[in-house]
Amino acid sequence: MRDSSPSAWNDKLLAPCVYRAPPTPKDTCRELQPRRFWNATRCDEAERRRGCQCSSKLLDAVQPANALYYGDNLEVLRKHIGDESIDLVYLDPPFNSNRDYNLLFKEQSREPARAQIKAFTDTWQWSEHAYLEFCETCSVPQLNALVQGFVNTLGRNDLTAYLVMMAPRLMELHRVLKPTGSLYLHCDPTASHYLKVMLDVIFGARNFRNEIVWKRDPAGKGGKRVSRQWPRDIDVILYYTKTDEYAFHQQYLPLSPEQARVYRYQDERGRYKAVQRGNYSDAMWERFRAEGRIHTSSTGKEYLKYYLDEAQATIGSVWDDIPGFGTRTAARELLGYPTQKPLALLERIIQASSNEGDLVLDPFCGCGTTIVAAHKLNRRWIGIDITHLAIALTKYRLSDMLDLKNGKDYAVIGEPTTESEARALALQDRDEFQKWAIGLIPRARPFQQKKGADTGIDGILYFVDDKNSPKKVVIQVKSGKMGVKDVRVFRGVIEREGATLGLFLTLEAPTALMLQEAAQAGYYVSPLGNLKLPKLQIRTVAQLLGGEGFAIPSAALLMGVSRAGRVARKETQAELEWE
Repeated sequence: MRDSSPSAWNDKLLAPCVYRAPPTPKDTCRELQPRRFWNATRCDEAERRRGCQCSSKLLDAVQPANALYYGDNLEVLRKHIGDESIDLVYLDPPFNSNRDYNLLFKEQSREPARAQIKAFTDTWQWSEHAYLEFCETCSVPQLNALVQGFVNTLGRNDLTAYLVMMAPRLMELHRVLKPTGSLYLHCDPTASHYLKVMLDVIFGARNFRNEIVWKRDPAGKGGKRVSRQWPRDIDVILYYTKTDEYAFHQQYLPLSPEQARVYRYQDERGRYKAVQRGNYSDAMWERFRAEGRIHTSSTGKEYLKYYLDEAQATIGSVWDDIPGFGTRTAARELLGYPTQKPLALLERIIQASSNEGDLVLDPFCGCGTTIVAAHKLNRRWIGIDITHLAIALTKYRLSDMLDLKNGKDYAVIGEPTTESEARALALQDRDEFQKWAIGLIPRARPFQQKKGADTGIDGILYFVDDKNSPKKVVIQVKSGKMGVKDVRVFRGVIEREGATLGLFLTLEAPTALMLQEAAQAGYYVSPLGNLKLPKLQIRTVAQLLGGEGFAIPSAALLMGVSRAGRVARKETQAELEWE
């Protein structure tokens, strides 16, 4: 007989869902193909719906200790991240707030910041196909019913599209977490309560640990003073563990002046406060007496001494000591990425819920703050992002701040590494190819012109080689046919923009006439060592992949975004500085 008592329902709510794939007949799996990683290791969705679910044993034979993955995090998780292999997950998925997220890069040339780079357009728009696909493939009945309930009650809109997007990803994150692992989901109050119910179903309500409130901005600034509502100045971080056995190290802060004021007594050791005996045993009390830790009042009553130099304030679930980027102090590490979080925030989470050597995963890694914090604290790490722009920015940050080299200290998986793979990307998505190709040039970033305009500029960077204003470099990328006319037009772009150098990056090899036209643009002589540089330079993707880059004064390179200072492992972040 079915038990419908309240206690039975409570047990169902508290228990985590069981995510088990159906048995896999070996002959239903397609042969592994040596192609781009998203086609290489697991069955496609159609095969999965027919009952095929490749074992995680078929994933990467050797998973890099530190790795950046380019691609859809759902596909990367399914194809590359093994069961119960991750110690800590932090994710900060972008939420659709009815606007496009753009990178607002500060121009170092004192020009207006007109080069707005669209890092990604919110893809969390309602898709009936995505919804039906989730309903058909979700193997957890409770989660399926919950998501359908959200859609039926809230309608088909941006919020429910976001929840449909998040559901399978949270399932995969639960799968890859070790039994001792923890997950921190960073969100805003708009979606936090829906996500919490979803996490209760996936992880089990008994494995919910905390709702952390991060007060990111001071209240009352700007328009908040006259707003007709309380300021929206907090984020929510939902903290779950997979089981009752998990790593946690309590974090502390120095006492505030108000807290220190109660330490009003003084002896030869220092300031202290007197606390009642409580339930200490006689033996322990005598031990304290031998250590000189007993305070006797004027009435003869004995108290225990707590010294100020031993005291620390336990950090609670409301974090108001880490400023967001609305303050001058925090802005020193700002890179301009729209969803960037302070390094101190990630350091606190990683220190609290992992140990040295543990593996940290950020499936929405953006500009790489989680990655930098994890490496700095001697953790291994995996970052995933769907934009080449984010991966490029993370690589620059790892190089600038931690002196890490791609291919030596970490791996980048999913990006082209050969000319043939670059051609495949160009055929698949020319826009992503262009962003990836620009990322091959140190400090370069895509250039977003006004809608409908074609300025002839695909990328831009600046460098400083004297005490005057920064020098501007314009970049053009060609993935198809081209000729001497294209080089001639680009010469005009260089002159029109007042650029010091022009970089012409091609997929195909340039003709002799193109090289002659480029040579006629002349030279720029840098005062930094009297270096003579061709004003218009042509390189192929193959040359850049082979290490033959453009001729630019590397010692003077300047990123188009604010540049964070170099940091050492397990040390506080340095002041921002130009190298």
